Amino acid sequence: MLSRKQTPPNSPWKEKEEKLLYYSKNKEAHFLMTILANPHLKFGAFVFVFLSAWLLLLLFWFPPKITITSTPTTSNNVDDVLLVRDQQNPNSPFKLPTCEDPSVSVYVYPLPAKFNVGLLDRCETLNVYTNMCPHVANCGLGQPKPNMGSAASWFATHQFIAEMIFHARVENHPCRTYDPSRATLFYVPFYGGLYASSKFREANLTARDELALGLVKYIQSLPTWQNRNGKDHFIALGRTAWDFMRTSDGPDFGANTLLNLAAVKNMSVLTVERQPWQGANQFGIPYPSYFHPSTWQEMLTWQRKVRETNRPHLFSFIGGPRKGLEKAAIRNEFIRQCGESTRCFLMKCGSNGASKCHEPREVLRVMTESIFCLQAAGDSYTRRSTFDSVLAGCIPVFFSPHTAYTQYKWFLPAEVSTFSVYIDEKSDASKRIEDELLKIPKEKVEMMREKVIEMIPSLTYAHPNASGIGFRDAVDVALASLANHVTN
Repeated sequence: MLSRKQTPPNSPWKEKEEKLLYYSKNKEAHFLMTILANPHLKFGAFVFVFLSAWLLLLLFWFPPKITITSTPTTSNNVDDVLLVRDQQNPNSPFKLPTCEDPSVSVYVYPLPAKFNVGLLDRCETLNVYTNMCPHVANCGLGQPKPNMGSAASWFATHQFIAEMIFHARVENHPCRTYDPSRATLFYVPFYGGLYASSKFREANLTARDELALGLVKYIQSLPTWQNRNGKDHFIALGRTAWDFMRTSDGPDFGANTLLNLAAVKNMSVLTVERQPWQGANQFGIPYPSYFHPSTWQEMLTWQRKVRETNRPHLFSFIGGPRKGLEKAAIRNEFIRQCGESTRCFLMKCGSNGASKCHEPREVLRVMTESIFCLQAAGDSYTRRSTFDSVLAGCIPVFFSPHTAYTQYKWFLPAEVSTFSVYIDEKSDASKRIEDELLKIPKEKVEMMREKVIEMIPSLTYAHPNASGIGFRDAVDVALASLANHVTN
């Protein structure tokens, strides 16, 4: 059988095709001869070919741009900002951050290196208590911990390094703009925490304040500052606000005066612990924990793991005693109660090198095996352990409202009883913690744990090099909340 496209031999159609082919070739030749013989037609053909070639060249070098215009949102709800599902992660079960909302456009100041990355050249002296070189590696994530999972997601992250991670995340954030005229937020990436911790023992106050004063002078000299006198500017600090609010009527703990400066009070200050009474322009951001995923699948896998983990301990406490502090008494009480209970796991921390409290795997092991995690105040009101416990799916138990409730309003549910337990440290209930926890119905405990697990993504710092992570992390929440704050 012959194909429909074949012509059988000796067919009358074959003779017809040959004649048509001969006629076509001769017609084309005749047409070309006519053009060549006529100078006007010859010039017209030349112009046509030249313009066609030029048009093709323009299309090749400058392809047409397609502009998509989005409708600005007028919502004041932070959850509505940056939460349009994108096309890169259609299967993600999380709210996805995008930058279709024009109110969120972040300009990152290219500061002189001495204010941030230049400090890393002397990383061994950035903290008077420890060598920070291992901790500033990998954009501040620290050293990989492959024994905890993927080496690309788990790190021994230092508790006071949030400013570096925040900077690296914003550098690679889809909401970043390189055009200051289009920015709604101006980020000043000052590594103030690292600088402050390197000067805690500096007796000369002028030398201790020098870099902070230099930063403010530099920023105020820029025309972008003059537009709103710094109201649309923000800074992120990896240490507590107390380290930047030196007072003259109390003991000197080594703080500098950055947050006391009038210009900085015009800015928004993101810090791991705000001053509850004088920090009107301060907003708490999470301490970084050990998990820095690059995809929503990694996040989902971890949530599933902590949800299914067996928890043999009713409660646990990880911490050591304190000396010479008002908070020492409650800590000693926790250590006593936990040590005497068969339902509590106590990981006692100390200054000796054998302590497991600095080993991320051991810390999370205790927390993932516990239903409740006691969160006592440390040297200040807050502690990184709060965010470690959430990561582990362990319900935090607070004894002061300033450990979390007055600190992280952008990140925590308004109804605090849905994810935590509060026991006033001065109440009689604080002397019988085990009994108080046993009173909570099992169904209530399960609901609280599920809420804690739901909170993990927004309290986590995603890997700075990741793009299209498919969930809203701590930096996304902070930027959305800042945009809402500045706009209103």
